[in-house]
Amino acid sequence: MLARPDTMSQSKGTVVLAYSGGLDTSCILVWLKEQGYEVIAYLANVGQDEDFEAAEKKAVSLGAKKVFIEDLRKEFVEEFIWPWVQSNAIYEDRYFLGTSLARPCIARGQVKIAKQEKAQFVSHGATGKGNDQIRFELTCYALYPEVKIISPWRLPEFYNRFMGRTDLMEYAKNHAPDGMFMMTVDPAKSPNTPDELEIEFKNGVPVKVTNLGDKTTRSSALELFMYVNEIGGKHGVGRIDIVENRFIGMKSRGIYETPGGTILYQAHVDIEAFTMDKEVRKIKQQLSLKFSEQLYNGFWDSPECAFARHCINKSQEHVAGKVQLSVFKGQVYILGRESPTSLYNQDLVSMNVQGDYDPIDAGGFIRICSLRLKEYHRLKSAMTPKSK
Repeated sequence: MLARPDTMSQSKGTVVLAYSGGLDTSCILVWLKEQGYEVIAYLANVGQDEDFEAAEKKAVSLGAKKVFIEDLRKEFVEEFIWPWVQSNAIYEDRYFLGTSLARPCIARGQVKIAKQEKAQFVSHGATGKGNDQIRFELTCYALYPEVKIISPWRLPEFYNRFMGRTDLMEYAKNHAPDGMFMMTVDPAKSPNTPDELEIEFKNGVPVKVTNLGDKTTRSSALELFMYVNEIGGKHGVGRIDIVENRFIGMKSRGIYETPGGTILYQAHVDIEAFTMDKEVRKIKQQLSLKFSEQLYNGFWDSPECAFARHCINKSQEHVAGKVQLSVFKGQVYILGRESPTSLYNQDLVSMNVQGDYDPIDAGGFIRICSLRLKEYHRLKSAMTPKSK
């Protein structure tokens, strides 16, 4: 934590700004100072590629009274990413919710500092059209109900003064999409040799990863996640370019990369299908859909989201075992799986072993299932006008 001498004679109060060191939040820091606030800059490390020392010095040079930098990576993995892995939650069938997970983690840390420093205000650099403003603010209000939030991109006195992000949009328009990816290589330029991994799960959570080639092993939560991120990035896994429906009511284009998350998702889906009862899994899939919406829309700290997480966690009691997979040219290929809690019975499904199943029973089962269909088509036939 870095601090500078207090040079303000009168202040509107103290504001904790979620600061990144980038253009937006640097302008906001200066603007808040101009408005008469004492600014505390808060930087959260959730694994992003950032020069935190440089950002800290920049914040002080711009007038921040204090700067707090917190390493939230372990907390982020264990308390946010692992519940997501258990859930298999994907928003609108494609988005792996990485940003949606990070926002409540960051906001929680920001609120902690605001309370510690007795700050009456918090602020952020999210735009007035996006999802992040909702995610940040719902978490802040949930954990610090009396806080006041300053959202500059929703204030005319701020956005009328600046040109918005026209320059950034122009930059994105004039540069290839390939340059927008920072964690993953172009799959076409990725290695010509795959990496084969074995990922072990307990209670639906990854507990160990082993590279079957060079025997590299990682077992702590943070190191495990960083390693699968590294392997996924090396092979160009987890890139998507989508149009999504924002909570606020508009469609937007999103370009995301989730290398480690994609590998863990594929492995978890496989071991879950191997170990979970069919009807339990149906209910769990419905919960996963609701959880993806709650998470995307910013309701991590809501009672319904806590309930969904609790139920999903309960469903994972027997999700244990190992999955072997290959990571290659932007794809993840499942090679095999094993589990002490598997519900797969080879003798039961074998054509060569009768086991506890009598094929004669299938006839009655099929006839019972057909009753509904017979009745439906009987009624449909009776109501259809006969041609003369």
